[in-house]
Amino acid sequence: MPTITEHKPGTLVHYRQRDWMVLPSDNADLLCIRPLGGSEEETTAVYLPLQLSAEKIATAEFPTPQATEIGSFDTARLLYDAFRLSFRNASGPFRCMGKLSFRPRAYQLIPLVMALKLDIPRLLIADDVGIGKTIEALIILKELMERGEVKRFAVICPPHLCEQWQQELKDKLDIDAEIIRSSTAAKLDRQLPDDRSVFHHMPYQVVSIDYIKADKRRGIFLNDCPEFIIVDEAHTCTLPSGAKSKSQQQRYALLYDLAADQKRQIILLTATPHSGKDSEFAALLGLLKPEFGKLHFDNLERKEREKIARHFVQRKRENIRRWLNEKTDFPERDSKEIGFSLNEDYQLFYNSLLQFARGISADGATNEQTKLLRSWAAISLIKGAMSSPAMAREMLQRRREKLDEGMAELTGEEPIELSLFENLEQIEDMPRQDIVEAIAFSQSEKTALEALYQQADVLYRNHSDQKIEVTIKLIKQWIKEGYDPIVFCHYIPTANYVAEQLKAALPKNVHVEAITSELADEQRRDRIDIMGNAARRVLVATDCLSEGINLQEHFTAVLHYDLPWNPNRIEQREGRVDRFGQAAPTVKTYVLYGENNEMDLFILEVLIRKVRDIQRSTGVSIIIGENSKSIMSEAAQRLLRSDRKQGGKQQQLFQDTEEVITNELELARKRGENIRSIFAHETVDPNTIKADLEQVDEAIGDLQSLAHFVSSTVQQLGGVCQPDGQSGYTLQPDNLPAHIRACFKQQGPVKISFASPTPKGYTYIGRNHKFTEMLCQFLIALSFEPKPNYGKIARVCEIQTDSVVTKTVLVMFRVRNVIKEVNASRESIAEEMYLWGYRSVAGNIEVLDFATAKNLLTQSKSLSNLSIDRQQNNIAEELQRFAAMKPHFMDLANLRADQLVAAHARFKELVGGRRYEKATPVLPPDIMGIYLLMPKPKDL
Repeated sequence: MPTITEHKPGTLVHYRQRDWMVLPSDNADLLCIRPLGGSEEETTAVYLPLQLSAEKIATAEFPTPQATEIGSFDTARLLYDAFRLSFRNASGPFRCMGKLSFRPRAYQLIPLVMALKLDIPRLLIADDVGIGKTIEALIILKELMERGEVKRFAVICPPHLCEQWQQELKDKLDIDAEIIRSSTAAKLDRQLPDDRSVFHHMPYQVVSIDYIKADKRRGIFLNDCPEFIIVDEAHTCTLPSGAKSKSQQQRYALLYDLAADQKRQIILLTATPHSGKDSEFAALLGLLKPEFGKLHFDNLERKEREKIARHFVQRKRENIRRWLNEKTDFPERDSKEIGFSLNEDYQLFYNSLLQFARGISADGATNEQTKLLRSWAAISLIKGAMSSPAMAREMLQRRREKLDEGMAELTGEEPIELSLFENLEQIEDMPRQDIVEAIAFSQSEKTALEALYQQADVLYRNHSDQKIEVTIKLIKQWIKEGYDPIVFCHYIPTANYVAEQLKAALPKNVHVEAITSELADEQRRDRIDIMGNAARRVLVATDCLSEGINLQEHFTAVLHYDLPWNPNRIEQREGRVDRFGQAAPTVKTYVLYGENNEMDLFILEVLIRKVRDIQRSTGVSIIIGENSKSIMSEAAQRLLRSDRKQGGKQQQLFQDTEEVITNELELARKRGENIRSIFAHETVDPNTIKADLEQVDEAIGDLQSLAHFVSSTVQQLGGVCQPDGQSGYTLQPDNLPAHIRACFKQQGPVKISFASPTPKGYTYIGRNHKFTEMLCQFLIALSFEPKPNYGKIARVCEIQTDSVVTKTVLVMFRVRNVIKEVNASRESIAEEMYLWGYRSVAGNIEVLDFATAKNLLTQSKSLSNLSIDRQQNNIAEELQRFAAMKPHFMDLANLRADQLVAAHARFKELVGGRRYEKATPVLPPDIMGIYLLMPKPKDL
């Protein structure tokens, strides 16, 4: 009975009238093979015990070029690039590069290097919004899968990001993952073959954290959880400051239990790792290593910093905009603050509202708890009512309806916003009756509340709203300039109100949509997808869309209609459009504020401008949490207790808070600098990364090679592919073979681009795109079996050229190496195309190095058409001479294996000596082509 050992990995076999390459197999009874020139999808396994005698697997050799296989020299480069671009198991220390549908930026490899330095990869990736944390996590995942260290994985994320992660896995890695959450669980359960859980049977999962955090499902997931975990928006899963046990936060409890298995590989992703409280940051780091959860960041010792640094990477956009001389095209921001003045009617309403708020915050405040609750009720009332007339009516109406209960809930994204102003520990244990008594209204307050509602109703019906008028004018101008904006509101009624007003004011061809937390996750996604098909669009959204979701494909501007109390929310909102992948050169990010609204002025001056100034001057992220006690409480008290008039002039409110706020910001700055001092990515040698990337680009083809190959091959096959003078190429595939033409659903010209991010309106063509793969396979097939309609792809030819002064021979060949980890049984195949050559100098043979040979292949031009007979005779003689040089050629194959070992040794140094690998060449190498370059005759 034949066994797998009869056909070693990397060798060639003949089976079912086709030549195949043998791949590594973990099962001795399975012979894994892939057809020469075939794709990954064509990989096949032969079960040897059931092998039919009539289908014997025989050893094969790659056919040597023949003198009759003459074609145009211009096609020789196409053949070289076709093989390179079709390689998926490329040589070089980064195993995954050949299987990514994109070419990573150099800076995006730093987390991968850090992960490979760890025996068990556990990282917190906290790069700025929009830099590409998702891509960095996917690179780590794919690399570990290619190394055989990960077979199953789960992405744990908020429910509204599940589809986005599923799509990213498909687009970037060609992995089909199942979404597991409430809406899909029943369907998946019906597909299971036994009573074991869906988490056991599905190797690739995207799981809603809110689905698996519940007690009844957490245990099942923990039992069947994959070995590799990515957690998105990890800051939402930390243990709240002051919590007495992990059970107070189900998300944290889930991750804590997952991390308890020290062999589990975990990648945490967040743009805001530090909420402003060291204890919460420590709890997050503690998921990577338990000892980190007990650290005090004010006095970290050097050894502690070094330990954390191995697991933590955080970079600002300025750090990586140009890294290793590689420019990353983030869009430029056009940021402005747009002020508006309340009209007379709204100003009167505001005055009445402030007077009412001061009354309810002062009366009956017999203790600190009562003061706290009444201040919250007052500030929240002002904040909501000044958002929009619609929100004012809604809030006041709800207060009227709630008076009998004594409760006044709000209608923002969070039903109760106490956390904006104070730590909830002081009130969360209060009896309900105490809370009711604390915020109960007197009869006079009820009368005032009714009068306020009537004022708000008049404002709404009379359209007395300068804020929306300024917004409409601004959005019209943006649309005229070609921008597609998102208007962010804090409250649901405000978002619906703004959308209604914009729909009435904008042209009918502009699609206006309001998306809030009232919609289910699937509905939000569907509506955004529909908007993407519109010629022009305006999205009005609440902060349910301010985190995680990618909106850069459809939108290019952000207007902050309501100012957030948390300045980090500004960055989160703007990061939906200003991020890696935004094709527009400029995005607009404007802030709308009331020039005669003291609350807006306070937020703008203190919580936005000051924070931005510190970030610009120090490069440190200033984190002010949603529940910053000193700032939020001080703002509330000063607003409610200050006299608004002094000497007949408007008094500058909040000036007494300057010292308190400055101290708070200074503490935040020091925390940021303290965290920044522990980064490890700054110690990674950029030159080593650069050398490995260059090796990858040479092995599998860079973007320039891809663009040249696709455009030239299309021309070779009868189509047209030319630069359009803008952002890409115009492809006319009508005359291409039918199966290649079918890659595009539309008829007629197609706008394509090889660049990522891809310009709007263009189809991205990467090296892993089906169109590229088919072009490669078809071109390679033509080199062996030419078809009359498409010409011969040259495996041999002779040209006269002024690139040489003596007869020169170029040899194109494919090298296969079997890579094996020391002390491990796993093997993998690494393939590369290589160029070699020789020429006669003073009667001696001089060998050409790779760079010289490649330059001759890509730059040489044929000066005349030589007869086929002459070419065949000269090439036949050269093939005989080359046979005599086989020893030199074989030595070169061994040398390439040694150089591959050297590359891995260098990489071993980079990642701290975690692995050392050896490479064994598969001999003889496959000779793809031999080309004879003759000097131009003297009479030419």
